Amino acid sequence: MPSKPQMSIEDIAELLDSEDLAESTCIEIKKAAGEDGRGHLPESFFSTYSAFANTQGGIILLGFQEVSPGEFILIGIAEPCRVIDQLWSTLNNREKVNINTLKDDNVSIGSHDGKQYIRIIVPPARREQKPVYVRKNPLTGTYRRNFSGDYLCDEATVKRMIAEQMEISRDAKLLSHFTENDLDPATLRAYRNLFRITKPTHPWNSLDDHEFLRSIGGLTQDRASGEEGLTLAGLLMFGKLRPILDAVPYYLLDYQERRADDDDGTRWVDRFTTDGTWSGNLYDFFQIVIQKLYRDLKVPFKLAGPSRIDDTPVHEAVREALTNTLVHADYSGTVPILIIKRPDMFSFRNPGTMRVPVEDAIRGGVSDCRNRNLQTMFDLIGYGERAGSGLPKIFQNWKEQLWRLPEIKEKFNPEHTILLMRMMSLLPDEVMKSLESRFGSEFNELAEEQKLALATVTIEGSVTHARIKEMSDVHPHDLSKALKDLVTRGFLQSAGATRAMVYTFPKPGLPESDATIQTRLGVLQEQMTGSSVHLPNSSVHLVPSSVHLVPSSVHSTLRTLVDERFLGKKKVSNTLMEETILILCSGHFLTLDYLSDLLKRSPETIRTHYLNKMVKRKLLELKYPDKQTHPDQGYRTRE
Repeated sequence: MPSKPQMSIEDIAELLDSEDLAESTCIEIKKAAGEDGRGHLPESFFSTYSAFANTQGGIILLGFQEVSPGEFILIGIAEPCRVIDQLWSTLNNREKVNINTLKDDNVSIGSHDGKQYIRIIVPPARREQKPVYVRKNPLTGTYRRNFSGDYLCDEATVKRMIAEQMEISRDAKLLSHFTENDLDPATLRAYRNLFRITKPTHPWNSLDDHEFLRSIGGLTQDRASGEEGLTLAGLLMFGKLRPILDAVPYYLLDYQERRADDDDGTRWVDRFTTDGTWSGNLYDFFQIVIQKLYRDLKVPFKLAGPSRIDDTPVHEAVREALTNTLVHADYSGTVPILIIKRPDMFSFRNPGTMRVPVEDAIRGGVSDCRNRNLQTMFDLIGYGERAGSGLPKIFQNWKEQLWRLPEIKEKFNPEHTILLMRMMSLLPDEVMKSLESRFGSEFNELAEEQKLALATVTIEGSVTHARIKEMSDVHPHDLSKALKDLVTRGFLQSAGATRAMVYTFPKPGLPESDATIQTRLGVLQEQMTGSSVHLPNSSVHLVPSSVHLVPSSVHSTLRTLVDERFLGKKKVSNTLMEETILILCSGHFLTLDYLSDLLKRSPETIRTHYLNKMVKRKLLELKYPDKQTHPDQGYRTRE
């Protein structure tokens, strides 16, 4: 789960002493020395300010110089107050930035070894403040954060931010030229029957369909023009599929039941999606999918006196998660709604990010529903908690089962939110046995919070300070020390800074000295179903160390490798890019220009964001280590 950026002056001092200061998703480091060396706010500061504000916040440090790829030292700022004055002056100049989200306590001066630096905490902007942009045009000046860089948002993303800012409820707008003929009569009839059962004495039961729809927010009227028609909520809840797609072209509902070992969705055992064989609306999807989610739930029923109650806390949490997914979705987004059921977990994905900070949503009491009319429609038939209590109920019910707390992930490119609900204990027996086997007797000597961190990495792939804090009562400072100790002792590796760090298991070493392209591609082929990549053995030995003239057979294979791994994506994850570079460079040196051509990225991007960092982490070695700027410099995977 994302957490608000935290890094105290003491944290920075600790990082400087340990030489672990590095840029990350929420840490940006700049020199800010100016031409005269007295201090000047760099122009690039404001694109980072925009990026942090439009994503999840972050910290900008001024007064540091990058001496080698990914390695920073404190050089200090001679006149920090001068830089801070410039900061406030520019932030309050609407010609430069559209809004100032900082307060006085977001900016502070720190010192270390007699040198001063500036720490600026950029909080995530509220929905009403986005987009935060530089200069005058949001379409050309809105940024977001991605890994350790800032990227310019496309026009569609900016327009969605503006729509979120202006429209309190996205589903209340009138859809011109959509009428009640676009609704599925059977769906509306089923909803009204359930409404009648849920609220038998409600006066709306006597209304005709037209007035009933108006009462629940399915119909509306423009009071200025007199035009009357369906709301987006009414069409989504009760509509036919074709009219829904006319209104929201990217609309797609998908339920998949998968086996426990199926992570990529290629072996689902049951699927229900908008394929044209049923109405396609939200009400019918909910009624069918909730029963599929309930099926085979192995949780004990409750007793209320002599009566059995089948609606357990687990059923309640799953129902609330499904409702939340549908009422908080941004139906203008391009990501489909996806519900996954596995024997060991549930996953709920909806387009759009959270409208309130994740921590506030889990804490409860704060509600900013994206589709308030849909929320009302579900609430009227007994589905969904009162505003601001849905997520707390899910977390509490899961906690009562002594299961791992649910995990919320926000993704920004493209925008979507994922809620993962794992049905497993904090320290499952099979996980503990695997860790004991992996680390031996040293594992048994660890503190409980350290075992919990390692178990979380095993189950979830990574862990953060905030994630462990959710599941442990250990003091945050002691937790930071425990995680750092795991890194020092080689149990984990880290990326980021202090409480913003992400911890994972150290990457396994590369094959022994006989590792060649053929070996690496063989491993890759086992991982890629249906891959056609193949490298003739005879060509393996033809790659010259200088790599100025790569044989055509090898070049063709490497090109195919990249194409199949990237599948035409313009943006790929750091992990996928690094894995690809390691495979390409196995057994021989490749130049920057050649890698740039293969990976279809600029030389500057490849060098700055990948090669330099991979050299520092000892994943790659240089052909000319004593002269990093050698014109024929090559990169080879370390063995």
